[in-house]
Amino acid sequence: MTVSGTGTGAPALEELLTRASAPGGAFDPAELARLDEAEAFPEAAHRLLADAGTGAHYVPERHGGRLHGLDGAMAVLRTVARRDLTVAIAHGKTFLGAMPTWVAGDEQQTELLSREIRSGAEVCWGLTERGIGSDLLSGRLTARPVDGGLAVDGEKWLINNATRARFACVLARTRPEGGPRGFGFVLVDKDTLPEGAFRTLRKEATHGIRGADISGIAFQDARVPDSALVGAPGSGFEVLLKSLQLTRICATSLSLGAADHALPIAVRFLTERRLYGQRLADLPRIRRALGDAASALLLAEAVAVLAGRSAQTLTRELAVTAAVTKAFVPTTVQRSVDALAELLGVRGFLTGVLEHGAFAKLDRDHRIVAVFDGSTAVNRQALITAFPLLARAHAAGARDEAGLRAAAGIGVAQPPLDPRRLALISDGGSSVVQSLPEAAELAARRGREDVAADARALAEVSARLHKEIAGCREAPGAASAEAFELAKRYELVFAGASALALWLHNEPPPGARWWRDALWVRACLTVVLGRLGLEPAAGPDARDLLCDELLSADPAEGEFSLLCGLETS
Repeated sequence: MTVSGTGTGAPALEELLTRASAPGGAFDPAELARLDEAEAFPEAAHRLLADAGTGAHYVPERHGGRLHGLDGAMAVLRTVARRDLTVAIAHGKTFLGAMPTWVAGDEQQTELLSREIRSGAEVCWGLTERGIGSDLLSGRLTARPVDGGLAVDGEKWLINNATRARFACVLARTRPEGGPRGFGFVLVDKDTLPEGAFRTLRKEATHGIRGADISGIAFQDARVPDSALVGAPGSGFEVLLKSLQLTRICATSLSLGAADHALPIAVRFLTERRLYGQRLADLPRIRRALGDAASALLLAEAVAVLAGRSAQTLTRELAVTAAVTKAFVPTTVQRSVDALAELLGVRGFLTGVLEHGAFAKLDRDHRIVAVFDGSTAVNRQALITAFPLLARAHAAGARDEAGLRAAAGIGVAQPPLDPRRLALISDGGSSVVQSLPEAAELAARRGREDVAADARALAEVSARLHKEIAGCREAPGAASAEAFELAKRYELVFAGASALALWLHNEPPPGARWWRDALWVRACLTVVLGRLGLEPAAGPDARDLLCDELLSADPAEGEFSLLCGLETS
């Protein structure tokens, strides 16, 4: 099936995937479960996305694609991920692999890659090697000058789509001594290499995403032209750090898709299953656990949505935003998935039971998302490195009010994404966090003293936290356990501030039950303050009220979202 045009957006893609989820379709849950059990690649589902032109959403508009803003690509990946994470991870890898070219490639490179991706070509991102973990500057794969170009030698391992992809964007050592200026990205077109210049490594068995092509590639004197080097010589590490700012945020759409899938399964089970003469959903303990898990999922969504929209209007803050978002969203979603699994009991762990074992599969699949593009620990280490900048910016009261309004206002038009505007550091700190005092005042003006009280409490936590951050002196790469605790608290402050910003800068959509009576933001702030050891404003627990709405709505996949009813730009 082919969708006309250069690619279909998230709403049209949802319609396509709904049809394809019918028995015998490419996204038939029973068939996807069978492929997962067999550890087989979901070829038909992957081909359906290619035929629909989904790859165009990974190519910026200026290069002929449909990528206007990062939030658009995130919406597409989230739509696929709520159906099947293996398919989303396999297809979305091209977005990651192409990013260094969008960040630093010249016109010839961007024209070539954009054309090929829009035609269906796939790109893998070769960063990791055996035995080096996250220490990418220890990479051994080399690209040395030879007559007419470069000779690539070495191996990349645990690379998604290394076998299937035509293009491999690999981080290569360009100077024998290595170092921050001793690496570069090389875009290798495997179709142009002679026989014997490379071989693919075997697919590795994995706990989740069992059908994905998690393999590797080994090069032996693979000759590529000088034009294969992306960016200036020695710029590889800088290009990597900038690329990760966008890919880390985008990866959290996979977590949102997993949440979209997990929550309705749990709600359906709890409302249909009876115990002691009543529905499981009517037991107080069950309701509180469900309400807390659902509230945390909305909190994770608030962070991911605001971060995705910040890519265009708060671009120079993305070094901090990306690290916080990637550390917070997958871990928060997984915590909720774990809580939902406990409510499901043994059915959350069985395959072939309860909707073809979909919950057990998404649980297994989602655990890898926290590792993609830097683990939670790696991202917290990056945040700790930025502590001095955060402390100075907070003390100065720095904030980009216009940029924050544009990022938080879902219907506000934004300029096109320009990866070349990315900065290595966020010397202005985080506008969303630094605007907390003003957020409290705005909530009070809206007549929501309960929200304002929670916002003031969060602003006080933020002020104390920044004083601790200012006094934190950590050696690069060897942060203390105490510093990591500060980073975790900063993530919670950022999350609460993100929820407040989105609530304040958007009018409640007509009929949107999550927005009535400021319900979703109150529930999110209850989660944040509780995890910081504080009590929210007096009154009924917003998590219980959210649970009431959730159970009465019985939402379909994707409908439990703070975006429902909002007009997107």
